[in-house]
Amino acid sequence: YKADGVPPKGGQDALWEAKYLYDSAFHPETGEKQNLIGRMSCQVPGGMIITGILLAFYKSPLEIFLGQWLNQSFNALVNFTNRSGDKPLPKCIIVAAYITATSAATVTAIGFNKILATRAPPLIGRFVPFTAVAAANAVNIPLMRSQELREGVVITDLEGNKLGTSQIAAKKAISTVTFSRICIAAPGMLMTPVIMQHLEKQKFMKGAGKLKSCGIQTLLVGLFLLGAVPMGCALFPQRQSVTVDELEEELAAKIRERNRTLTTVYYNKGL
Repeated sequence: YKADGVPPKGGQDALWEAKYLYDSAFHPETGEKQNLIGRMSCQVPGGMIITGILLAFYKSPLEIFLGQWLNQSFNALVNFTNRSGDKPLPKCIIVAAYITATSAATVTAIGFNKILATRAPPLIGRFVPFTAVAAANAVNIPLMRSQELREGVVITDLEGNKLGTSQIAAKKAISTVTFSRICIAAPGMLMTPVIMQHLEKQKFMKGAGKLKSCGIQTLLVGLFLLGAVPMGCALFPQRQSVTVDELEEELAAKIRERNRTLTTVYYNKGL
């Protein structure tokens, strides 16, 4: 691909298909092969199982803790795999993000459960797992990528030549990724409880245990994720653009000194 070569069979279509496969499996900056579970392609199978568990087992503190622990273990791996930058991530940052996000999600879920137990209809209580997941994402992603906030993300020109690093771009990258992740979770975690509220009134669901309910919710969430994952990833391009004027003054001056005609630069926001 980089050498402008065309496979002997399949022509340009085969070349682009090979590029899509490569981009989905290898980190765009380090070039390292990503672990399978952390890839965005695992968001549907992995996310549907974990979300189904969160939606079915959300009432007792032990259920909440175990569900959020499982979810944040998955999220930590996804966030590490899809980070921006090519520098090694210290283990202390990974551990801190993991523990803090799990704690935030658990406290949020238990707190809302207690508040809503006697003050809101049952359907509202079923939205608590989404609130906890949103809170955890708002903590996990910035913490996991805190090194980028301190040191900045790599800024390049259109050809990929490195121009410097920017903390301003890092803040934009992390905020857009956090928003995208919440958007990916929202359809399944907000619509599935509404559907289940209706299904549970049907004859075939009378006396159904939590395992049957969990299985149905897992399938429903999977259907929503089939559309939500590509939608969430497409909200913002992975390779984001930013004007030179928006960057730090020192970096902007350095870029202008190098090329006065350059007005737009780029960075990898991660996924």
